[in-house]
Amino acid sequence: MKKWGLIVIVTALFGWAVYDFVYEGESQEPVAEGEKMVAEGPATEEVDIGLEKGQQAPDFTLQTLGGEEVSLSDYRGEKVMINFWATWCPPCRAEMPDMQKFSENEDIKVLAVNLTETEASEQGVQSFVDEFGLTFPILLDKDVSVANQYEVNPVPTSIFVNEEGKISSVMLGAMNYDMMVQRMEEM
Repeated sequence: MKKWGLIVIVTALFGWAVYDFVYEGESQEPVAEGEKMVAEGPATEEVDIGLEKGQQAPDFTLQTLGGEEVSLSDYRGEKVMINFWATWCPPCRAEMPDMQKFSENEDIKVLAVNLTETEASEQGVQSFVDEFGLTFPILLDKDVSVANQYEVNPVPTSIFVNEEGKISSVMLGAMNYDMMVQRMEEM
């Protein structure tokens, strides 16, 4: 008998808790049609920054070979291909003619981030640029902090960023012109 009494009490308490939870929301005043609910307090939009597709690409600022400062955020509103490379890297050398041709496409900007800390000299980077006739911005990552931020391994690595600054795709290894165009069109 005591067992049944305890079961009835527990069931009643449980039922009361469910009733209270379900009907608590209905006691609030309904919002009239056309009215909007507004949250009070400062508006904060949390940005999902990361290295995965759909995440906001981490911003960075580097100097070009000519000494000009360039930030990824300078290109917001445009499609961007960030290419991490080095002069001593055979696949990087192989993809440079195609990258130059690709950079002439008005629908995308190419930012070539050189891993300068791994180079013999900045003059060697300039000689490489002259040899291949490169006209897109060559950014010098002198302490490879940006390459580390982007977890670059191997070189070359290319990251495609859409107009909103979000990562569209990441390509490890060398790319040819057709692959670059395909990645751009998928953005």
